[in-house]
Amino acid sequence: MLTRVFAFGAALMAGAGCFAQSGEIVPDFDYFKNEVQPIFLAKREGNVRCIQCHYRSSNFRLQTLEEGEFFWTEEQSRMNYESALTMVLPGEDPLLSRLLTHTLARDAGGDPFHGGGTHFWSQDDPEWRIMADWVAGATERREPAELAVRIIQTNAAGDDSHVIDPETNEIIGRITDIEIPHGIVGAPDGSQLYITNEAMHALDVVDARTLRVKRRIHLSGRPNNVAVMGDGSKVYVGIMEMPGSVDIIDVASMKLVKTLPVEGAIHNIYVTPDSKHAVAGSIQRSMINVIDTETDELAWTLEMSSGIRPMAFNANPDGSTKNIFVQLSGFHGFAVVDFAARQEVARVEHPPVVGQEAHYDGLQGAPAHGLGVSPDGSTLWSTSKVYSHVYIHSLPDLEEIGQVFVGQHPEWVTFTPDGKTAYMGAAGDHVTYAVDVESMEVVAVIPVGQVPKRVAMVRMAVDAD
Repeated sequence: MLTRVFAFGAALMAGAGCFAQSGEIVPDFDYFKNEVQPIFLAKREGNVRCIQCHYRSSNFRLQTLEEGEFFWTEEQSRMNYESALTMVLPGEDPLLSRLLTHTLARDAGGDPFHGGGTHFWSQDDPEWRIMADWVAGATERREPAELAVRIIQTNAAGDDSHVIDPETNEIIGRITDIEIPHGIVGAPDGSQLYITNEAMHALDVVDARTLRVKRRIHLSGRPNNVAVMGDGSKVYVGIMEMPGSVDIIDVASMKLVKTLPVEGAIHNIYVTPDSKHAVAGSIQRSMINVIDTETDELAWTLEMSSGIRPMAFNANPDGSTKNIFVQLSGFHGFAVVDFAARQEVARVEHPPVVGQEAHYDGLQGAPAHGLGVSPDGSTLWSTSKVYSHVYIHSLPDLEEIGQVFVGQHPEWVTFTPDGKTAYMGAAGDHVTYAVDVESMEVVAVIPVGQVPKRVAMVRMAVDAD
């Protein structure tokens, strides 16, 4: 649409000598809207957000967000795009564009001074690379070199989540600017993470390249847990407010497309292994709600004896859901629900741990609050806040085969895809435990943030150089 060389670009070209390709590349609007614009809203430690100054700027001007909105409208995005174009010289050399040099550190090729400070200390910064790709003519995200396995630990009493490399069990990144992060799940293609933001009643979409929030989506109420379809097309968010609902997010449009009424406020929600159902549990109504993900309508419900806490699933040989394993309010153990029969078929109570003092303070009605089925389907892991252990049961016979100390108030469970290591956040100790699955021994205790609860394995895209 805009093929002319803008005034600022022409002046810059004159100062730089010449740039033959300046009239051949038109930076893409959709890429700008979806990939570049989020950078102007991102919070970087020690800096104000770009929008805080540039909504009143006389050169590169950003539109003010409409009241109560987290992102710009289509019309506003067009205006931001037009403004940004005056600050770039399209082509292969990003250092010819003021938009890229003004916020870049001097020793990395940036300008001597920017009134908003230095935002990017290297040309390898992933946010800076996104802008450079746009100026060079990108129309979509560059293909990642690989998908790396990461463990994400959210900190329920903090404003951050920690990224753990399971190869080293070291912290390699922090996701910030999300106060009271609750549920966490990753997009199957590794492009982004979804974290529910209790403080802002939003679903926060985090760019896997930058670890910054790239989009906030308004929800119908205060969220708890979150789940994603196997093909990445939809995200389901449990709304922890009565009378009860599940918000359904269309990923392509980044919009809330449906609020589905269910039985009771929803604490935890999951997508079954075959992605044919979303399963939502209510503490207040003691109800399991099963949603057909093809129609996004409630398929069936099952009332249990007390509130529904964490759940886990195993599958039949054909991939269909076999059982729901359910932890319940006030019960130190778990129940087993036959998915096809839609009824409880077993209940296992955890015994005391010999030599371990029982703790009953701060249980919040959940003596057991973390479940996970190993990737090979051979074991079920269940955490106990009473005895600070995880109990390990063989499947399908449900025989207890091990107990491992995993800190005060252990919470959720996740595994590496190869099933070699299990991870649990110890909410009372502010650490994450890594346990070798075969030996059932702790291999790492990783300091994280305040009150770590929900933990997830994700695959994250690693950009090509």
